Amino acid sequence: MKKRVVVGLSGGVDSSVAAQLLLDQGYEVIGLFMKNWHDDTVTISDECPWLEDSNDALLVADKLGIPFQTVDLSEEYKERIVDYMFYEYENGRTPNPDVLCNREIKFDVFMKIALELGADFVATGHYCRKEEEIVNGKPVYKLLAGKDPNKDQSYFLCQLSQEQLAKALFPIGEYLKPEVREIAAKNDLITADKKDSQGLCFIGKVRLPEFLQQQLKPKKGIIYEVSKDHPIYIDQKPTFDSLIDELTWEATSIKYTPEMAKNVGEHNGAHYFTIGQRKGLNVGGTKEALFIIDTNVIENAIYTGQGAMHPGLYRKTLLVQPHEIHWIREDMRLNNGETMEVMARIRYRQPLQKATLHQTEKGMFVRFNEPQSGITEGQFVSWHIDEELIGSGVISKI
Repeated sequence: MKKRVVVGLSGGVDSSVAAQLLLDQGYEVIGLFMKNWHDDTVTISDECPWLEDSNDALLVADKLGIPFQTVDLSEEYKERIVDYMFYEYENGRTPNPDVLCNREIKFDVFMKIALELGADFVATGHYCRKEEEIVNGKPVYKLLAGKDPNKDQSYFLCQLSQEQLAKALFPIGEYLKPEVREIAAKNDLITADKKDSQGLCFIGKVRLPEFLQQQLKPKKGIIYEVSKDHPIYIDQKPTFDSLIDELTWEATSIKYTPEMAKNVGEHNGAHYFTIGQRKGLNVGGTKEALFIIDTNVIENAIYTGQGAMHPGLYRKTLLVQPHEIHWIREDMRLNNGETMEVMARIRYRQPLQKATLHQTEKGMFVRFNEPQSGITEGQFVSWHIDEELIGSGVISKI
């Protein structure tokens, strides 16, 4: 019996080639298109991206001679991703909808539909790889970086579980992007030259700032600038009674107040902005560009500093709350008091950084060897050993 694979056909080149490769490998392949969003009030043009993408997916399925259908997951998307996203932004955090989309939709809701169709596996067009290893007599699934260093998307899958990985296939993970386009062209797939989607995972061509502004009410507030020479950055590090106290101090954000800064402009709502952001402030007359170093949604204030090297942007340590620590490799989970040297990143495409994990009663402290710019509450930190992503967590604010 052929193994049956349901491919999430998105209408892009990556998932198209994933389906082609699975057919070449002898699988029985079914194409499913996820309709995730159809609220026309938030489109930024007259285009209807999901309709266009759905049509391309249908044409690819037709070319490949595989069954195809569309599944409407917009209700689950709204509930699990969109509502959560707005809640997080309103509370001054910056969620990552792409990571959530994979955990909650593609490898949960979508996977359940696929399994109901008798699928042995679910496949996507992610640039990452999966390997199986026997550990203590049991199969363990490893999530590895994609072979294309410019396209590696393992970070977006940092919240997957062993159960989800067991049923997942990533056919294009062994290929470079130009090779994927080459395969598509060779097989005469309509998506061969289609541009990569730049929109949010669930909204297609809608950009995040416009989306937020159409959903969250504007609220005028003040933009403050904090000098890089402010005494707060010169304070000497105190001595500590314990390592946990030291890590807590390092992970604690500076509490900015208007008295520490000068008024340099107005904004339309602190909940629209995120730490490290440079664009969209519309404040001129400064020697260097202004970067956001903190937002306060309760007081509706934004604090900025001049230049990418402003000390307010940098921190060496972050905390993941106990309930938000996630191990893909459960067999490597740390107990309280244990440490592990890893490579880590705090955002997609950031080069991996040397760090040490410290598991404590307070949660997981991730202490980097070098200070990191723009550590942002609500985003995900992932930790890796060599090519393998072994765990992740939501960055918390202290």
